[in-house]
Amino acid sequence: MDVLVALMIGALTGAGVLLVVAGLRGNPILPRPPLAESVSPASASTGPDRGLVWLAGSGVAGLVILAFTGWLVAAVASGAGVWSARRWVARRGDAKAAVDRTEAIAVWTEQIRDNMAAAAGLEQALLASAAHAPAAIAPEINRFVSRLDRMSLMDALAELGEDLDHPAADLVVVALANAVRLEARDLGPLLSRLAVFIRADVRMRLRIEVSRARIRTSARIVIATTIATGVFLFVFSPNLLEAYDTFTGQVWLVFVVGVFAMAGALMRQLAATEYPGRFSARRAAFGTVPR
Repeated sequence: MDVLVALMIGALTGAGVLLVVAGLRGNPILPRPPLAESVSPASASTGPDRGLVWLAGSGVAGLVILAFTGWLVAAVASGAGVWSARRWVARRGDAKAAVDRTEAIAVWTEQIRDNMAAAAGLEQALLASAAHAPAAIAPEINRFVSRLDRMSLMDALAELGEDLDHPAADLVVVALANAVRLEARDLGPLLSRLAVFIRADVRMRLRIEVSRARIRTSARIVIATTIATGVFLFVFSPNLLEAYDTFTGQVWLVFVVGVFAMAGALMRQLAATEYPGRFSARRAAFGTVPR
């Protein structure tokens, strides 16, 4: 065990030296997002700065556990647990951002419909909707409006579909593109039906998140109870944990940690929300448009 502890301390010390050298030289440790404007608030917690904080926290947690217990497996597991917690936090923020974005698309669709009902043309209705675009999609709508000065409405709609990158937005964008191509007169009722459909999708996802919240709470209670029990035994009855000081005990601890890790991975897989595949907002779906 002393050899394993020494190897662990040496590895962590070397990693710390590398981080310090990289920081002094200004070399990035984690990949940077491609564009600052494309990073959502929910995903900001996984950016380079926050990533370094989580990395430092996981290292500190591992060293603390190693110093108090001398268990290499527990130190690695605690560090990995802190690092994986960042993904849980990011997933919760991403789920809320996805619901907000879907709701914003529904609001924007209704804005276009209402503007057209006020005897405005389609392009005028789109320009007017940008003035009060929902915050979740305002950057994409503003870029769309700016493109109208240098490209046709069809091309700008194709770019808008790519920017929004959302299956619900595909439905709206294609409806608008068909209206431009075919001069459809029933666009208002179609937009109303699309808005109803998108809001129904939002309600469904909210119900799913509420049901998952109960499961997450139960999982947190189980994890907290397990950790509290281990701390209590370590402080008040350390003789019951002496078996883990041996190599065989560490092997069994690997098995216990593996069970928790597998359970966490299964929960993440079950909680993943899969959106339907995008089918039509790509430029190829718009066909050939006369200039």
